[in-house]
Parts: sequence; C-alpha cells; structure tokens
Amino acid sequence: MKRITTATIRDRKKNGEAITMLTAYDYWTAVLLDQAEIDMFLVGDSLGNVMLGYESTLPVTMEDMIHHTKAVCRGTQQAMVVADMPFLSYQVSVEEAVRNAGRLLKETGAQAVKVEGGQAVAPAVAAMVKAGIPVVGHLGLTPQAVHQLGGYKVQGKEERAAQQLLEDARLLESCGAFAIVLECVPSLLAKKVTQSLGIATIGIGAGADCDGQVLVTHDLLGLSTGFTPKFVKKYADLQQNITAAVTAYKKEVTARTFPAPEHGFAMDGGVLEKLY
Repeated sequence: MKRITTATIRDRKKNGEAITMLTAYDYWTAVLLDQAEIDMFLVGDSLGNVMLGYESTLPVTMEDMIHHTKAVCRGTQQAMVVADMPFLSYQVSVEEAVRNAGRLLKETGAQAVKVEGGQAVAPAVAAMVKAGIPVVGHLGLTPQAVHQLGGYKVQGKEERAAQQLLEDARLLESCGAFAIVLECVPSLLAKKVTQSLGIATIGIGAGADCDGQVLVTHDLLGLSTGFTPKFVKKYADLQQNITAAVTAYKKEVTARTFPAPEHGFAMDGGVLEKLY
C-alpha cells in the first residue's frame, strides 16, 4: 500500500480530486481508518477535548501530542499523518517552533505538522519548511485562539475579516505550506480562497468547494456527547449501540447468565479430585 505524500496532495488539488481527512488519536482508530483508505489523519490537539476531557485544546502538551501521534503512526500504513502543534509550542520563537516541529516528526513518525494562524506564524512556517518539515496551515476558527476570538464563532463574515483571511492564506502558501485547513468559514469565502490558491484547502464547516474535508471521527461515528456543531454529519450512532451493549452485559452478569458454559474452559475431573 503506497503512502500518501505531499506530492499526492498537490496532485489531488491539480486534478480536482477530493481529499479525505479524519482525526485519529489512537492505534485502533488509525488501523480502521487506514483500512477505509482515508487520505490524511489529523492527530488534532482536539484530543484534549475528545480523549482527555479538557474544556479546550489549550492544556494539551507536546508530550500529549507525541504520545498519541506515536500510537496513530503505529496503526498507519497508507495515510499521511499530520500532527497538531499544541498551544505555545510554536508561538514563542521561530527557533522553538522548528525544534518542536522536528520533535513531532522525529519522535512519532508523522509526515507533517499543523499550525494555527496567518501572519503571526508565517515566519515559523517558512523556517519549518526550510528545515524540511511539511506544514499544514489552519485559518478561520482557530481553537487555540478561542479566548481572543470571543468563542467558537464563524470567521470571515465581514469584508475586512474576509480580506485578511484571504491574505493570510496566500501568505501561508508563499511560506511553503502545502495545505490549509479552513474551519467555520462562510462557504463563498472558502470557495474564493480555494480558487485563489495553488495548494489544497481542507474544510470543516467551510462548504463543499474546498479541495477536501475533515471531521472529528468521534463526531462522525456518533460517539461525542453534548453540543454537536452544525457542520457535523453523523454517519452512525455508536454511542447508543455501545450503551445498549454495555447495559446488556451488566444485566447478564447480574443475572449470572454470563459467562455461559460455552465461554469457559474444561479440565479433567480427575485432576480436581487430587487437589487438597
């Protein structure tokens, strides 16, 4: 099975072929998604919310990202694995950004990193690319800046904000990013950005005209609890299925109908008679 590379993603953009991306935070999910031939896995810092129970992505550390990305890479043969750079791992200085991005690739086996922001992170993106590190950008709703943005809101609806987002996308491309995630961006703006770039756009809440799409796998499978964003489509309801299965298990254990004889192991009764 041939590995998806940055060249593959560029060709998909050039040929108008859709790119599929999903989040993966652990080994078994990576194995299943790889079998489904998903193009790109995002080991997002959203693991803070989904896997670790944080209210935001801000508490996620480099150690968290390395731990989870290593597990995903062990379960992946075909997909490109993109690891999120967590909050303050690339904003402090260009040198620290390159060092942390290098750690993510060296210590995990990932093929690329993702950073949030435009003009402010452009020097870091350029330096990472110069060091040989493939970079995915992230514009629109950038969760690491949620407090600055005033909450989880659609970005780029007004002219000034839309123009800035378009300029940031072009800047990231000029710095060497090979793809950009557009999150919670009006569909018409996302289409304009996509048409303006020679690199791929991957949308989440950004309409159907992006070059690819990404969702949180737990949302897609119906495993998430609480608020469901408007852009999420549930393709399964595994939360209900899992709850029903666990409830049935508890009922049978309580009634002592599980384990049944067929779930146990036999032995020679003569052995038991010799015990004292």
